[in-house]
Amino acid sequence: MRVDFYHLQASPLERALPQLLERVLAGGNRAIVMASSDDRLEALSNVLWTANPNSWLPHGTAKDGFAADQPVWLTTSEENPNGARMLVLTDGMSSSRLGDFDRCLDLFDGGNAEATAAARARWSAAKAAGHELHYWQQTETGWKEQGA
Repeated sequence: MRVDFYHLQASPLERALPQLLERVLAGGNRAIVMASSDDRLEALSNVLWTANPNSWLPHGTAKDGFAADQPVWLTTSEENPNGARMLVLTDGMSSSRLGDFDRCLDLFDGGNAEATAAARARWSAAKAAGHELHYWQQTETGWKEQGA
């Protein structure tokens, strides 16, 4: 299982997440996005509706229903009701079910020392579990993979 850590530096999660999810969907994949609270889910859902006026990111939450029909499912719990093979972790979330997915994107705020330290702990845990790790650093022009 592959875990990609995305170090947010040039823009916040609200700008980076829609771009990454567009790539996920363009690749024919479904995703689970885990966030820290119901309020945060609502905020991220609103971002996905309005992020790009030229595109639409189909998604839903438990409030919307029809989980199996949603290409992107936003949740606060470890569930996979849409059969996703891609897990996206935000807000410092972690999952004991990484092995249930083909790939995990772990997005963390590089401007927050506590978030960065927590990401390092998740990196160590994923490494100890034998996952393939990749580290991406955000630049003004996009993402650059750095040596792990």
